[in-house]
Amino acid sequence: MDNKELWQSVLGELELQISKPNFQTWFKNSELVEKGDDYVVIGLESAFAKEWVETKYDKLILKIIRNFEPEIKEIRYQIQSSNKPAIIATKKKVELPQETESLNISEYSIDPKTNLNSRYTFQNFVVGSNNELAYSAAMAVIKELGKKYNPLFIYGGVGLGKTHLIQATGNELKKIYKNKIGIRYVSTETFVNEVINGIKNKRMEDVKNKYRKVDVLIIDDIQFIAGKEKTQEEFFHTFNTLYENNKQIIISSDRSPYLLSTLEERLRSRFEGGMVADISYPDFETRMAILKLKLQNMHSDFYISDDILGLIAEKFPYNIRELEGALTRLLGILKIRKLNPTRQNIESLLNEITSQRVMMIAPETVVKIVSEFYNIPEKDLLSHSRKKELVKPRQIIMYILREYLKYSFPTIARKLGDRDHTTVLHAYNKISQQLNKDHLLTQEINLIKEKIYNKH
Repeated sequence: MDNKELWQSVLGELELQISKPNFQTWFKNSELVEKGDDYVVIGLESAFAKEWVETKYDKLILKIIRNFEPEIKEIRYQIQSSNKPAIIATKKKVELPQETESLNISEYSIDPKTNLNSRYTFQNFVVGSNNELAYSAAMAVIKELGKKYNPLFIYGGVGLGKTHLIQATGNELKKIYKNKIGIRYVSTETFVNEVINGIKNKRMEDVKNKYRKVDVLIIDDIQFIAGKEKTQEEFFHTFNTLYENNKQIIISSDRSPYLLSTLEERLRSRFEGGMVADISYPDFETRMAILKLKLQNMHSDFYISDDILGLIAEKFPYNIRELEGALTRLLGILKIRKLNPTRQNIESLLNEITSQRVMMIAPETVVKIVSEFYNIPEKDLLSHSRKKELVKPRQIIMYILREYLKYSFPTIARKLGDRDHTTVLHAYNKISQQLNKDHLLTQEINLIKEKIYNKH
């Protein structure tokens, strides 16, 4: 068989052995460029894809190729159709950047028709085990709009890529359908404000027409609708109108529908009636891939080793925005201080960036965020009332202050209404034990913890 036929056969086998998102991400536009007596050359579309495939899939590809061509003993990789210079790995020389570049936000624009930001695409979305289900669901929605996975409900913690994924889905639909369908992206905060202004100015018909006549409604951070009765009422009717007409609804939230405790049951049941997919924390390999893609997008022409990138990936395991921001900040500091990106320098700068964060978090901040999370007044959490709905949130506050912020039991007791320190000890032990068997409690505490850290 010729090169094209051989590579198509290899791709067919690969598609069966790795996940669809990974297949689409790494082998898009790949080709078999050359076949020698005992080697083949595979062309990939970017330096990033080349490095990732060479590291992750080399043995698997060689095994599959040898099923068709047993004499092949080596695979070589090269970049095809790339206008950007490759990042050349050399351990002998470390070049300082002439200038530290970051993604130029002005290059991206908000489409006034759709409200979508053009910077969010699938080309710069890294698929890993943490978001594979959500990504696959989005792909299915694109292929069978309004028919499969409607609504699509994507949830996950702060900074894990929910907004990127749902806006990338909208941008992909815009590219496929051009002006043939109406797409509208909106944050829940904006939707709430529009409903309030519509009621106040007696222009609710305008709000209804704006959202009930689209073909695709993408609404971000739906958790902020909780407790807002008028807005929930309007969204409920908008949801029903779109759903009954087979219009696609895509929703994001920081928690699963089950944990939206102050949401009306009729809305929660509709959310749960579609496809619910979570985005969890990225594993180490995915964080490394994100950093490499970020570095490539910054057009950096100097070498940073995997060892150095690994330090950054280890330091920021829970938030992709923090991870990318740390890389940008580190490159900026290196340039300003005229430092080489050595392991010692990077370790020192990472400690400098992160050391102040925990120290700045006061107990009052934790109380405020838990209060907002459970929609309970702060004064009630600090009271001595033993109502059932107050006990758990109060114990979670005590647990977080002790476990993550390292406050002493007497200090926590004093800050939370002059309690006895044994009460705090009991709360800490109880939550610790429950975490071992209660997945939802773990999820709640992780969400609260993310909100606390993201305040600083």
